[in-house]
Amino acid sequence: MLNIHKYNIIFYIIQNEREIPMTQTKSFLKEIDFTKQELEELIDLSIKFKQLKKNRIPHKYLDSLNIALIFEKTSTRTRSAFTVAGQDLGMNVTYLGAGDIQLGKKESVVDTAKVLGSMFDGIEYRGFKQEDVEDLAKYSGVPVWNGLTDTWHPTQMIADFMTLKEHFGSLEDLTIAYIGDGRNNIANSLLVTSAILGVNVKIISPEILQPEADIVELAQKHNNGANLTITDDISEVKGVDILYTDVWVSMGEEVDFKSRIDLLLPYQINIGLLAKVENPDVIVMHCLPAFHDLNTQIGQEIYEKYCLAELEITDEVFHKYSEIIFQEAENRMHSIKAIMYNSLKNI
Repeated sequence: MLNIHKYNIIFYIIQNEREIPMTQTKSFLKEIDFTKQELEELIDLSIKFKQLKKNRIPHKYLDSLNIALIFEKTSTRTRSAFTVAGQDLGMNVTYLGAGDIQLGKKESVVDTAKVLGSMFDGIEYRGFKQEDVEDLAKYSGVPVWNGLTDTWHPTQMIADFMTLKEHFGSLEDLTIAYIGDGRNNIANSLLVTSAILGVNVKIISPEILQPEADIVELAQKHNNGANLTITDDISEVKGVDILYTDVWVSMGEEVDFKSRIDLLLPYQINIGLLAKVENPDVIVMHCLPAFHDLNTQIGQEIYEKYCLAELEITDEVFHKYSEIIFQEAENRMHSIKAIMYNSLKNI
């Protein structure tokens, strides 16, 4: 017997391809390359792919294509999401770790781009320099997806705003407060993406860790009616709908860890901070990994050295909002699937 419900979902997605013209931009390198409508379409397409996955409906729309995943930085969610998303779409997925290729060492990024572009239909890059992912896109001739650089984390943003739309039903009139290191890639992307989507955002961090002037300028330039606030005043959390935080030291960053902890400890998301929000419906988000307990090697080392069992978020708060945090993590896969499909659907 045919499952009419399942086939209706497939038909709905195919029909919507005609009704909602997706962006023709092939690569996904940074958020400002997309309009508000285009980002909203990616968010909606992510939700549709999630429906297909949940209903176990095969969707190998990109059958027999080949993609390469370049990882200069280690990863759990990004690697898993790209791998499973690619396989669900019917693609062959090849992982290329830092020790597997000569990118930037014995072979230039440009030369590597030309070689990989001749063999693969798409390339994911997770590494350090934004200019490297831009060069891969420029010289490979195939779509390139930014899995994270030191400056931007665009695939995380589609998953984050997908999660918010699922939870609140709409992105209208929401206010996000990002608490902590305001100069990292998550803070940069959150500020700019919120501006593009017209979602109010507050970056709350010590003055020395607030976004660079050029990032703020980009957010203002691409703003579609959002209230943008950058402050060191923690009381600004009052009335917000979402608290968002990230690790206090980014991957590969060399800092005086003790000084960073001392600087950011007043910005920890804990029960006291939640009380200052004065919104019973507030949610907490974290892109993970999170230092909220002693169940990791690094967590144990931090505790032995600094006598702190929790950093950017307390264990109590993490578990209170764990359902939404892990929903956000799962949505990396669905959103990345939408991003890759949008890039490759016309091949």
